[in-house]
Amino acid sequence: MHNTQDIQQKLQQLELILRRELMLVIKDSLKATEVAHISMETPLVKVIDYLPQVKLINTDIFTKFMKLDAAYCQLELGLYGLCSDCEMDIEPPRLIADPTEQRCTGCEQKFRREHRHELRLNH
Repeated sequence: MHNTQDIQQKLQQLELILRRELMLVIKDSLKATEVAHISMETPLVKVIDYLPQVKLINTDIFTKFMKLDAAYCQLELGLYGLCSDCEMDIEPPRLIADPTEQRCTGCEQKFRREHRHELRLNH
């Protein structure tokens, strides 16, 4: 799974899916007279900056875009597949299931335990 081109392709496919999902969400939320200020070609960083403006900051789609951006950055830095907390390899099945995964199983469990109160408040 650590072939850079394969990873890049998987991330690009995921980005396309997320962009389509976002365009549908925005289309559904806009009033008839409003216009979306992003398109399928808008750079990722501008898409992420736009989401809080349309009140999508506390949504799954915002989280997915943030994880996608982090995965692109990690790939560029040669750190893709390393846990953001302990810097050990993330288990391959986790990356196959979610190419934007940021933590190994142990660190994810620890994160969820430590932040469960915050996570409950957000949902």
